[in-house]
Amino acid sequence: MSNIVFTVENKHGERKEVEIPDDMGLSLMEALKASEYNILATCGGMALCATCHVQVLEGFDNLPPIGDAEYDMLDTLPVLTTESRLACQLRVSEELHGAVFRLMDESDDELQ
Repeated sequence: MSNIVFTVENKHGERKEVEIPDDMGLSLMEALKASEYNILATCGGMALCATCHVQVLEGFDNLPPIGDAEYDMLDTLPVLTTESRLACQLRVSEELHGAVFRLMDESDDELQ
């Protein structure tokens, strides 16, 4: 077992490192919720709501390709960047190590 370390930036530009074991099978959304970020995840991780929208500031090219369901949901967002992803569709794995994610939802995402 090893730990995956990535960085989360809130809407104020404040950054915090998050360290998650890579053997738990968590999605990035679940890891963020476990780290006490206020991620709504209304659909429970089914790529149906986009309330776990993140922008990948660093490490985008290391991530797995966007699937059809994720692409369809991202396409409905009013604010979309070329680095947008749904946190529910990214698994905590070596591919996330060193990445930097910006929380994009309008909810309270203050650093804990």
